Amino acid sequence: MSQPQQLVLKKNTSLKALNTFGIDAKAELMIAFKNEEDLYDILDHYNHYFRVLGGGSNLLLTTVVDGLLLKNEIKGIQVIENKPEYVVIDVGAGENWHDLVLWAVKRDYGGIENLSLIPGTVGASPIQNIGAYGVELKDTFVSLDAVNLETTVRKEFKLKDCNFGYRDSIFKSAEKENFCITYIRLRLTKPGHHVYKTEYGDIKKTMAEMGITKPSVKAISDAVIQIRSSKLPNPTEIGNAGSFFKNSELERTFVATLLGKYPAMPHFEAQNPEYQKIPAAWLIEQCGWKGQKIGNTGVHAQQALVLVNHGNATGVEVLDLANKIIVSVQEMFGITLQMEVNVW
Repeated sequence: MSQPQQLVLKKNTSLKALNTFGIDAKAELMIAFKNEEDLYDILDHYNHYFRVLGGGSNLLLTTVVDGLLLKNEIKGIQVIENKPEYVVIDVGAGENWHDLVLWAVKRDYGGIENLSLIPGTVGASPIQNIGAYGVELKDTFVSLDAVNLETTVRKEFKLKDCNFGYRDSIFKSAEKENFCITYIRLRLTKPGHHVYKTEYGDIKKTMAEMGITKPSVKAISDAVIQIRSSKLPNPTEIGNAGSFFKNSELERTFVATLLGKYPAMPHFEAQNPEYQKIPAAWLIEQCGWKGQKIGNTGVHAQQALVLVNHGNATGVEVLDLANKIIVSVQEMFGITLQMEVNVW
């Protein structure tokens, strides 16, 4: 069988420019596709173990990526339902997430403005159930299309099918690495029907500093971009994958015990009323890690949640640092941090 036309199979390819950590790991085989038809051709033609790469922004590469790496480059944003109160959009999984947010903001479509400047592709957003400043992807999610990498059968996942949780979904558990997401659909509000969420973080304060007195989709997006730009390092300047650890969701009784010992410990409500969240950044900072540099890697000086590549770090070095942090937090607080970043 001949190789599918217009598809270029690359061998022993460096992924340094394709992951925001800037780790110089290699892929044994890699091929990019721009539509579902090409994806079907690849799955039919090659008999390999498949993995899917989006923006590489939530990924730590620790070894050579074996099998065939599929680079998802499906593009396109289309309004497929237009109602007086809302629109439903269909978006290619290879679109850049922040570009999608800016597309929505330009048209005054609301619901994802709090998710501005989150790195990565649209296709990765439901895997992680991305969230920030009081909003999660599931709040606007309608459904997605995904192709089973083994059977090549296309399946639609509706909201209830995805098992969305805190930075979690069925694609990180029961269906991990089984599907390639090709399109997602979101419901966004139209002017006159927006519900603004400004209570989280420093959104209100930042809008006031920017001279904005009335919330709007654009105002909230601008404020979030300002906040994230000031707190989080730019991956083009220093390698990182954003928040490396999840905030810890703990039983209220355990949190109360910790507060008896650490009364200044920040805490806030979780979706499950029996639990509360403790910011992982605070725990890491209390253990003395913030700003620490170990060899080629370290913890960012402004945000303890962010592990960084100072130049030539390997994925193994970064993972070793992460494990040291996990051990120290466990020893000091009795809390086991969970990594948010996917490790290959």
